[in-house]
Amino acid sequence: MPYDDLRSFLQTLEKEGQLLRIADEVMPEPDIAAAANAAPRLGAAAPALYFDNVKGFTNARIAMNVHGSWANHALALGMDKNSGPKDQVDEFIRRWANFPVKPVYRDNPPWAQNTVEGDEINIFDVLPLIRLNDGDGGFYIDKAAVVSKDPDDPTSTDKQNVGIYRIQVKGRRKLALQPVPMHDIAQHLRKAEERGEDLPIAITLGNDPVISIVASTPMEYDQNEYELAGALRGEPAPIARSPKNNLPVPWGSEIVIEGVIEGRKREIEGPFGEFTGHYSGGRNMTVIRIDKISYRTDQVFEHLYLGMPWTEIDYLMAANTCVPLYTQLKKDFPEVQAVNATYTHGLVVIVSTKKRYGGFAKAVGMRVLTTPHGLGYAATVIVVDAEVDPFNLPQVMWALSTKMNPAGDLVVVPKLPVLGLAPQTDTPGIVDKLIIDATTPVAPDTRGNYGNQVLDLPEMGEWLTKLQSLAAR
Repeated sequence: MPYDDLRSFLQTLEKEGQLLRIADEVMPEPDIAAAANAAPRLGAAAPALYFDNVKGFTNARIAMNVHGSWANHALALGMDKNSGPKDQVDEFIRRWANFPVKPVYRDNPPWAQNTVEGDEINIFDVLPLIRLNDGDGGFYIDKAAVVSKDPDDPTSTDKQNVGIYRIQVKGRRKLALQPVPMHDIAQHLRKAEERGEDLPIAITLGNDPVISIVASTPMEYDQNEYELAGALRGEPAPIARSPKNNLPVPWGSEIVIEGVIEGRKREIEGPFGEFTGHYSGGRNMTVIRIDKISYRTDQVFEHLYLGMPWTEIDYLMAANTCVPLYTQLKKDFPEVQAVNATYTHGLVVIVSTKKRYGGFAKAVGMRVLTTPHGLGYAATVIVVDAEVDPFNLPQVMWALSTKMNPAGDLVVVPKLPVLGLAPQTDTPGIVDKLIIDATTPVAPDTRGNYGNQVLDLPEMGEWLTKLQSLAAR
């Protein structure tokens, strides 16, 4: 049964041994972030962390690392916690085929229990804010789903957006948000500013686990995140209308912050320790005026640590980056077998494919760079043969070691767009991208001296199952 709120998921995590309650008193800094930094180092079954004894706070409840392992991510999808990444990606693809599943409006959302408006707002009274990394420019909210609509077509449910963006707390009722140009909210803001308007938004925190997954999925502009949530849940996602801006928000959220991105107003935001494992510098970013906050009694603040991979964000952004790329590529190139975009938000993408003719693999690589994800993220694309599992790095390294000839298999495409946070750029937002063809050449490309490839013995699969059974005794 899918989860309608964060609390029910935390209960399941605890039941499955995937939630660690920290009973000892901890310092807000650096203990909470340091613990969340450490948790993924425990491996594929790392637990979520729950803090409710934080020095200096009288009533803080902070959840960290909720999606921070393959075990937790599997449970979020209602799968067995022992499911591996390849199985989770395959199941994600299977459920994606059911998209779209329209959401259902539900009354009496739990976040409506308490409200504060206007000049009475003090976000520090609602959220137990902490810094995540020593060099951060302030407090951040970094696991909230931000809801907005296309100002030119506000009745369209397809052109609305639910996305996760970094948000810096600038004051009692002022925030700063970084809208990366290739993200949907940046398009909404551009249209609002062209109309001379502010952009109404809702920021929802402490969401059910599938909402966090779809909000970080690189979908097409006219695809509805709630409809993907329904496909992943196997039933419609419950939503409600925010009281101030009348925006569709998750029914089960802990906190709903409503306000506007003020048109044509910018202030310095940052620096922030990012998913790239580097700090971003200070930049002029948008300003949010908070007009209303609604929140559950005894609200749980879900936070996310990010820095040198792997951290929680790498698990959160793994399967849901692979699958859109796979579906988009498969539509144009049915020969594509699998896509691994789990590394650093998919700045590196590994694709396995069959080939029709010489040069085909490079064409697949070019298509990756023109997908919605590839435009802003994919900086390096590695293409391997169909029999190479892109999730098996030793196999990928074998392909690079034996198939790739730098003389003809490296394609550099100069000055393509990339998100401004990518640290390898000379000019933020522009980078030369690389396609590596690590496939076996096929006619009319006759390079190399490959002869016959050694294949797994036919009986290998049967013996693998037998050995696994014997080892488990």
